[in-house]
Amino acid sequence: MITGALRQTGRLFALAAEVTRAVFRRPFQFREFVEQFWFVASVTILPAALVSIPFGAVIALQVGSLTEQLGAQSFTGGASVLAVVQQASPLIVALLIAGAGGSAICADLGSRKIREELDAMEVMGVSPVQRLVVPRVLAAMGVAVLLNGLVSVVGILGGYFFNVVMQGGTPGAYLSSFSALAQLPDLYVSELKALVFGFIAGIVAAYRGLNPRGGPKGVGDAVNQSVVITFLLLFFVNTVMTAVYLQIVPPKGG
Repeated sequence: MITGALRQTGRLFALAAEVTRAVFRRPFQFREFVEQFWFVASVTILPAALVSIPFGAVIALQVGSLTEQLGAQSFTGGASVLAVVQQASPLIVALLIAGAGGSAICADLGSRKIREELDAMEVMGVSPVQRLVVPRVLAAMGVAVLLNGLVSVVGILGGYFFNVVMQGGTPGAYLSSFSALAQLPDLYVSELKALVFGFIAGIVAAYRGLNPRGGPKGVGDAVNQSVVITFLLLFFVNTVMTAVYLQIVPPKGG
C-alpha cells in the first residue's frame, strides 16, 4: 500500500511538471482557456461571496469577544482583517475551486478518458495535457487569484458590519487598528496562496480525471477522491506557507 501511495504521488508530481512545461509550448489553447475560466468563475463567484460573509462575521465576533476580555478592543479590526485576508480568504477560494470547479474538471476529463477520446488524441499526435489540462489548470489559478480579492473585500465588510453594529465598536477604531497592524506583504501572501491553491486544485482534479478506474462508477469515485485529496493538500500547504511567511516577514512595528 505504501508503494502504491508513493507511486501515485510521483505520478502526480510528474503531471505537475509536465503541465508547467506545457504552459510555455505553442500553440496555446486560448479559446479553451477562456471557456474554462468563465465556467469556473460562474460556478464559484456567488458561493464564494455568500460563504465569505459568515466567515468574516464569525472571525469578527470571536476576535471581538477575545479582545474585549483582554481589554484591547481597539485592535479588533486589525486582527480580524488579518485573519480574513491571510487565512480565511485563500482557503475559502481554494475549497470552492476544488469542490465546484475541480470536480467538474475531473468529471469532464474522466468521461473523456473512459470514452477513449484521450487515447484517440494521442494517436493523432495531440497532447491531452497541452490541449485540455493546461487551459483548465490556468483557468483555476486565474479564477482563484481574482476571486481571492472579492472574498477578502466581502469578508472584511461582513466583519466590519458585525463588529460595529453588533459589538458596539467604532468605525474609526476598526480602521485605525487595521492600518496599524496590516501591511502590503499580507496581501501578497494571500494572493500567492490563492495562486498555489488554484494550481494544486487543478492538478489534482486533472490527475484523477486522467486516471479513472472501473468505467462510469470509477469517474464518480475519482471526483470524490480529487476533492478529498485537494482539501488535505491545501491545509498542509497553507500551514507550511504561513509558517514560512511569519519567519520571513516581520510583523508591522516588530
